[in-house]
Amino acid sequence: MSISHSRDLRLLAGAAGISALGDFMAIFPVVLHVQQRTGSAFAVSALIFALWGPVVLTAGVAGALVDRFENRCVLIVASLGQAAVVSGMLVGIDNLWALLPLMMLLGFGVAVSQPAEFALVPAAAGPETDAARSNGLMETTRSIGFTAGPVVGGALGAAGLLWLALALNAVSFVLVAAAAAAIRARRRPDQGADAPASGRSREGFAFLVRERDIAITLGGAIAALAVFSISATAEPFFVTDSLRAGSLAYGILLTSWTLGMAAGSAGLAHRVGRAQVAAGALAAVVLQGFGIAGASLAPVLWVALIGFVFGGVSHGVKNVLLRTLIHERVPDALRGRAFAAYNGARNGAELGALVLGGFAVGALGARAALLLAGLGPAAIGTASLLLLANRRRRVAVAMTTTNEGRVLHARVQR
Repeated sequence: MSISHSRDLRLLAGAAGISALGDFMAIFPVVLHVQQRTGSAFAVSALIFALWGPVVLTAGVAGALVDRFENRCVLIVASLGQAAVVSGMLVGIDNLWALLPLMMLLGFGVAVSQPAEFALVPAAAGPETDAARSNGLMETTRSIGFTAGPVVGGALGAAGLLWLALALNAVSFVLVAAAAAAIRARRRPDQGADAPASGRSREGFAFLVRERDIAITLGGAIAALAVFSISATAEPFFVTDSLRAGSLAYGILLTSWTLGMAAGSAGLAHRVGRAQVAAGALAAVVLQGFGIAGASLAPVLWVALIGFVFGGVSHGVKNVLLRTLIHERVPDALRGRAFAAYNGARNGAELGALVLGGFAVGALGARAALLLAGLGPAAIGTASLLLLANRRRRVAVAMTTTNEGRVLHARVQR
C-alpha cells in the first residue's frame, strides 16, 4: 500500500498540520497580548514555561497513558479537552493568574496528544508503507502549519482580533478530534505480543538509554538543540541590529526556515537508507548548524536567507529521521513512552536555551550568539557521528571475532 492510498495516514497528517496551524496562530498573539498588557518579560517567560513545562515534567505520565489506552481515543479526548481549555482562555485572557493554569492544562494536552499521534502513525500507514515516507508526510504538513500559523496569528493580533485567533484555535482542536474519529486504524499496545510485563512510565526512557545507537543519536540531537535554540533569542536582534532590517524581514527569515523544513521533510529524508537513519540524522544536525552559522556571517538579508533555507531543509530531514529511528528501533508497546521521553527532553532543552540565549545575546551580541547557535550544534553533531561510527566499528570487530571463533571451534570438533 502506497502513501497516496493510505486514507488513515492522510487524515492523521492533516490533523497534525491543522494542529500546528491552530497552535501557532494563537500562541503568537497571546504572547504579544500579555507583553503589551503587563510590560513584563517575567510574565511572558511564565506564560511560555506554563505551556511547555508540562511537556517536560509530565512526559512519563503522558507516555504511560498513550501506551495503556487505545491511541485514537486518547487523541480524541486530548483534542476535545484542549478545545475546552482554549475556549476558557477567551474568558480569562486578560487575567494572567487565570491564563497561566489554562496554559498548563493546554501543555499537558500537548504532552499526551503528540506521543499518541506519533505512536499511531505505523498503524495508520499500514505495514507496507515505509516509515521514513510516513514521517516525511507528517513533518511536511506540520511544517506548513508552522509556516502559516504565525502569519495568520500575527495578522489577527495586529487587527485586534485575538478572540478570533483563540476561537479558530479551539475549532482546530475540534477538527483534529474529528479527523481522529474518522481514522479506522487502531493501536492497542497493551494487547500486543511485545507488550512488557510492566507499564511503568520510566520504561520508555530506560529503553532509549539502554540501546546505545539510539542513545548516542538522540542524546547528540538533544544536546545540539539546547545550543541551537539560542538562535530563537538571537534572531530578532540579529535582524534589527546586524542586518538593519525590520519586522517584515524577521518574518521572511522565519518563513524561509519553515519552508526549508517542509522541503527537507517531503523530498529528502526518505532517500536515506534504513541502515543509515541514525548517522543521517546526526549528519543533518551538523548541516543545520552550518546553515545557521553561515547565516550569522551574512552582511545582508538575502545571503542570510540562503543559510536559513539550507538549515531548514536539514532540520526537516533531521526531524523525520529521528522519528523514523524511534519507530523502527523501539517495540510498539513502548513507543508512546519512548517518544514522550524524547519529546520531554527536547522541549526541556529548548526551555533551557531560552535562558541561555538571553545571556549569550547580552554577553556576545546577536551575530556572535547566532554563530554560536550554529557552530555548537555542528560540533556536537560531528562528535556524536564519530562516537556512533566508533561504536559500530567495535561491534563489527566483535562480531567478526565471534564468528571466527565459532568457525575455529567447528574445525577443532571435526
